[in-house]
Amino acid sequence: MNTEQADKMRNGKGFIAALDQSGGSTPKALAAYGVGPERYSNEAEMFDLVHAMRTRVITSRAFTGERILGAILFERTMDGKIEGRPTAEYLWEVKSVVPFLKVDKGLADEACRAKVMKPMPELDALLDRAVAAGIFGTKMRSVILGADPQGVRDVVDQQFEVARRIIAKGLVPIIEPEVDIHAPDKAEAEELLITALTEHLDALPEGEDVMLKVTIPSVDGRYGELMKHPRVMRVVALSGGYEREDANARLARNPGLIASFSRALLEGLSDAQSQEEFDATLDSSVEAIYRASIAG
Repeated sequence: MNTEQADKMRNGKGFIAALDQSGGSTPKALAAYGVGPERYSNEAEMFDLVHAMRTRVITSRAFTGERILGAILFERTMDGKIEGRPTAEYLWEVKSVVPFLKVDKGLADEACRAKVMKPMPELDALLDRAVAAGIFGTKMRSVILGADPQGVRDVVDQQFEVARRIIAKGLVPIIEPEVDIHAPDKAEAEELLITALTEHLDALPEGEDVMLKVTIPSVDGRYGELMKHPRVMRVVALSGGYEREDANARLARNPGLIASFSRALLEGLSDAQSQEEFDATLDSSVEAIYRASIAG
């Protein structure tokens, strides 16, 4: 583990940029950016366009380690280059932004009001490539759709089972058990989640630290105790479908919780913008999310 990067993630002021849209979400991300399906005729061309979008974001003057602590990459982005340098190397050496990699392969079918992760047969090989590329940590997402104790337990058990394999490779896992913002019993689901997370965190040996990525809680400050847990490096929040202004307002009411936004970060950016317009739009977005992340 890079100790300088670990210190930045543990103590730095700022947020994490989630630039990890993959197969299913890429067309939607490109469409929001003003790039429609008529601009590409196959998957390779689609990923070239999304890499160009991410490159524009990462190389922007608004995207620096002063306000952005880390960035989560999609596998193809890690494998690509920015200004002639491997993406993870560029992020850290040029921008002082800590690189993470999304490692999950999407969600399994719903069971017990939850969606665990699909199997990851290539995980060990992917983790080895990540280590070689200079990646600091990983991210993997599950979804909790309601307060079903079995569903919550299944999600958290699987997350920690995979997290131990990630830690064994010297990487820091971001565990992401997203609670659906539309769940009618969201607050109850979050109570079950806190209990399950705490049990697993208590069982981790010293030196095996994780990060948590959660939905902004229904009860302000509810994740405060988890932030104090000795095995938790940082607790970050996804925007989860809340519009950016709403997400920022909710985030600001949770001291210590920092953003790890994707769609909300890129809101308002367009392929047609001049570099000046693009940088100004991104700067405004970064500043608003940064302010919400350091509130309290």
